[in-house]
Amino acid sequence: MSTTPVTPQHSGRSSHGSGPRPGGDRPRKPRRQYVRKRKVCRFCVDKVDYIDYKNAELLQTFILDRGKVIPRRITGTCARHQRWLKVAIKRARNIALLPFAAGA
Repeated sequence: MSTTPVTPQHSGRSSHGSGPRPGGDRPRKPRRQYVRKRKVCRFCVDKVDYIDYKNAELLQTFILDRGKVIPRRITGTCARHQRWLKVAIKRARNIALLPFAAGA
């Protein structure tokens, strides 16, 4: 007796798109083009040189109700102003102008 490894047989039918599509050969609808509006940094537009940590109303718009800082990709803030914003929020939290987290 010889001991040769047994290999599974391939059925010949492939599930990777060989043959006609189910539902016939109907034409596809053209996809609508979506152009995303470029977000601009509101601090750059206003030419802000310093983000004041004492302005709690401004800083409140950049944190969630749970106390998390909203990321750049959502707010559209540039990298420089996001860093300034982060420092201002941390300072405002330390002197109790802003919450660290949501109250339970």
